[in-house]
Amino acid sequence: MAVDAVSSTTSTTSTSTSSSSTAAAASASATLDYDNFLQLLITQMKNQDPTDPMDASEQIAQLATFSQVEQTIKTNSNLETLITGNALTNASNYIGQTITSADESMTGVIESVRVYSDTMVATTTDGDEIPIVVGVRVGTPTTTTTTETTE
Repeated sequence: MAVDAVSSTTSTTSTSTSSSSTAAAASASATLDYDNFLQLLITQMKNQDPTDPMDASEQIAQLATFSQVEQTIKTNSNLETLITGNALTNASNYIGQTITSADESMTGVIESVRVYSDTMVATTTDGDEIPIVVGVRVGTPTTTTTTETTE
């Protein structure tokens, strides 16, 4: 039975290609799950050089790295949900407040707020749209009171 030799360069290239493609796929789309990773690891073990097999500690390190990436992706997803909820809470608190744009060219009372992934935009009772960014002033509406003096 003839066995073709496999060079260690091919094995190393295969390992680094598999590792980098695994990391890229996990971070880009988060669709690689634990079962897919195990299938990839088993395929890698089947195709390794029999004269220079992968060390067991290297396999465990890859498994641990994948678990860390998977947990990081889940943590990021939870953090994005928390940030969105916080933005919605802040947006509701702005309604009825007075807003002045960063360049102080527009001012008005906030009637509604639209929340986007990267910013919020306030619409005043006059229909002006003011992005809520650094430099914008938001405060309680000014009320004019008359004081009567008696003599």
